[in-house]
Amino acid sequence: MFRLSVCALLAGLLAGPAGAEPLAANYLYEGKLADGEKALEKRLSESPSDDEARFGLGVVQFFRTFERFGTSLHKYGLRASSLFRAGFPAELQKLVPENPKPEKLSYDGFRRILQDAIDDLTRAEATLAKIKDEKVKLPLHVGRIKLDLFGQGAPVSAALVFRQLEMKHEGEAANKFLIGFDRGDVSWLRGYCHLLAAWGEFWLAVDGQEIFESAAHRFFESVETPNKFLLEEDRKVDAASLTGNFPLIADAVSLIYHLFNMPVKEPKRMQAALGHLQGMVAQGKEMWKYILAETDDDNEWIPNPKQKGVLRVQVTQEMVDRWRQTLDEVDLVLQGKKLVPFWRGTKKDVGVNLRKVFEEPPKRVDIVRWVQGTAAVPYLEKGTITSLADPRTIAELDRVFGGPNFFGFAFWFN
Repeated sequence: MFRLSVCALLAGLLAGPAGAEPLAANYLYEGKLADGEKALEKRLSESPSDDEARFGLGVVQFFRTFERFGTSLHKYGLRASSLFRAGFPAELQKLVPENPKPEKLSYDGFRRILQDAIDDLTRAEATLAKIKDEKVKLPLHVGRIKLDLFGQGAPVSAALVFRQLEMKHEGEAANKFLIGFDRGDVSWLRGYCHLLAAWGEFWLAVDGQEIFESAAHRFFESVETPNKFLLEEDRKVDAASLTGNFPLIADAVSLIYHLFNMPVKEPKRMQAALGHLQGMVAQGKEMWKYILAETDDDNEWIPNPKQKGVLRVQVTQEMVDRWRQTLDEVDLVLQGKKLVPFWRGTKKDVGVNLRKVFEEPPKRVDIVRWVQGTAAVPYLEKGTITSLADPRTIAELDRVFGGPNFFGFAFWFN
């Protein structure tokens, strides 16, 4: 499904009816998101009921999250070109420049970067949540949207990236590609804001200081670490250095080791992550209410069974029904009304209360003990087990979505 979607995107499927560009489009295409945010906020102060402007503001704020995040990483010397040198063409490496005079990054500084990203996502979601117009539209040529991901004053579009990869025709196609975002897509984007914020809250809930002090030097040029010898070695990464490089291998092993066993630093953030996951599911349900009610076929991002959509990927009623059933099951699991099956022992009516894991998190996220089963003991309960892990459910999802394509559809549908 993912491959099919990308191929369809790169095919340059043509846009629909011409019309005046939304105010947000001008700023998105020029890569002037900060100016766009101010202009759209001014428009809304003058016309509070202008939901097209509000939709545009939410989209601009969403993309600004990535610009501000990338700018912060560049500020602290993200070793982008060094990390990507082995797998990207030289021209594309120029789009991910390294900072010749980076500031030193501390662990607390890294946590602030994550918190800023969560705040930006929350702001975008709150803006989108105020949209009331069920007929709202925001047509955008997505290939022309430019982002200044590293704060260098040189915003880059998807079309330019394709051209740098010597994919000229794909770049031209992406430049023309128009999507008529509508009310269902408002919920879709809100769902993704919640999903990304949930990840951010999780990483702030755990204490990653040991990881930072032993591995951050691989990703940033200058970091605060008590292990000064890590900064003294050659950290170049290329095809030649990947073989027999003991320091690199040792750092990778240390990174994996610490990722598998992390203390929980701020347990309340686990509750915040749960809230975002529930928000994601709620928006997934709301999205389909609006999409199924549509009667047009105006360059749809996610079509209903009667629409073609811009990707020309057929969405059947059976797919929609199965996906909505899946969302219902996930919702019940997050509410603690259904349990995740326990993979040890013989009792088939005992499972893990996933909600309780978020509400009363363990002192450490010990992946090895979770796989073994002993870490799950405080969360085991007798009750109804979710059907999501039932082989019959999995087989049915495979049939409806085409096996591995399910994950592509899940990424697309959110």
